[in-house]
Amino acid sequence: MSDRPVFVIGCPRSGTTMLQLMLHSHPHMAVPPETRFLVPAYYRRRAWGDLRIASRRRALAQWIATDRSTKFRELKIDKDEFVQQAVEGPGSLGSVIGTAFRMYADRFDKARWGDKRPSYVKQVDMLLRLFPDAQFVHLIRDGRDCVASLKEMPWYTLDSFHAVSTWAEAIDAGVKLKRTLPEDTYYELRYEDLTDDPATELKKLCHFLEEDFSAAMISPREAASVAVPEHKVWHSNTHGEVIRSRVGSWANRLDDWEVSLCEHMLGDRLESLGYELTGAARPAKEHIIAAQKTMQKRRASRMRKHMRDRFNRLREPSPVAALLTTRQRSLAGVPRQRTEITEPAI
Repeated sequence: MSDRPVFVIGCPRSGTTMLQLMLHSHPHMAVPPETRFLVPAYYRRRAWGDLRIASRRRALAQWIATDRSTKFRELKIDKDEFVQQAVEGPGSLGSVIGTAFRMYADRFDKARWGDKRPSYVKQVDMLLRLFPDAQFVHLIRDGRDCVASLKEMPWYTLDSFHAVSTWAEAIDAGVKLKRTLPEDTYYELRYEDLTDDPATELKKLCHFLEEDFSAAMISPREAASVAVPEHKVWHSNTHGEVIRSRVGSWANRLDDWEVSLCEHMLGDRLESLGYELTGAARPAKEHIIAAQKTMQKRRASRMRKHMRDRFNRLREPSPVAALLTTRQRSLAGVPRQRTEITEPAI
């Protein structure tokens, strides 16, 4: 039985919550609601110091468990027990973070854990540093439907140009991942195929994950009451049966100029993924320029953040990779037992 972590990635509003629930419905996997501590803990890793020292692990674990920004409470695991297990666990950043997810899986007596956050599609390199044995499932949906859905979300405060860029970035990231990652690490499927024939698509996904297919995954309504917080009303559809009613609904939810913009800016990507274009008229010049500028600014921002992280990697305060699973320990070439560094005398 595999104990590799599983990450659900993709463009926001591409059905990743539905897929999260399908995986959570499997008897061997637990995938919690979105948390907010993995990425911040990684980028603030120098602040925690050498995590081979027990007191530093305690400080990080306490921040994860108590800071209001982390949403640790969504895991519904005991804070003190988590801190204790993190202190007693291996001395690496990934190990402390992974302990929280492992304890979540323990709540359901399941062997492996997952995590779902659409933006992870652009952070796979970081996730592999933390969890070198991770598997990634990229759910792809028609970009026009994603743009239409993003516009309607109460938490999405950006414009249609950003929504178009968001989908393009996720697809471009997926193309690179498919080209560079091993076949047992990266898997992609289309939302439309998953909703059209859940059993067939989930059987193929389970084969990738080295798990037996479970029929419970097809109707994950029960999992929604556990793994989708009540305040996230925009995920209300996950509490019902898997349906196709929203497939292609962009035609009634986007303005004509937005359809033209999507097909002009995203057309090659859409067609490469099997989505048909309407042949909409070329968008206005000002809309094309605005979309191009948005993409350029976002690309420059990502590059600056990437360069900062590359610099910080030159002066890591402590090990990053988790040492919790069978393959993680094997990849690191270390035995199960860790060597504790004692607190320096003052």
